[in-house]
Amino acid sequence: MAVSPNQFDRYAEAIPGLGRDPAAVRRRIEAAEALLERMFVVPGLNRPVGLDSIVGLVPVIGDVITAAMGAWLVWEARNLGMSKFQLARMAGNVGVDTLLGAVPLVGDVFDFAFRSNTRNLRIIRRHLDRHHPATATIDGEVVR
Repeated sequence: MAVSPNQFDRYAEAIPGLGRDPAAVRRRIEAAEALLERMFVVPGLNRPVGLDSIVGLVPVIGDVITAAMGAWLVWEARNLGMSKFQLARMAGNVGVDTLLGAVPLVGDVFDFAFRSNTRNLRIIRRHLDRHHPATATIDGEVVR
């Protein structure tokens, strides 16, 4: 069943956080990054870990899944109208994370340290702060 853009916009307005506006995209991307990179803290190390590191432990399939999740952030950035250079940097971060993350054992340590999704979130935040300043947040509250 195909959904027209107008129908999507009506559905998106009914569900909080699903819209195409920059503030909704920012909330979605920040939530996704927190899930992928900072879901919980490893006791003793005091280092946050997320689904990217955990799912990446599964050989091949885990790396494909984490690459797809990282690519989703790049897709959202494309929908924001970010420059090709910024998108290329973000895709490069995901690519490096995927390629080096695929190496057994060494890749798992690399996934733990590199955090491509956090790097990509920084690029997106910079863009949003410059081009959509009304979406800026401090401690989860919108700053106007």
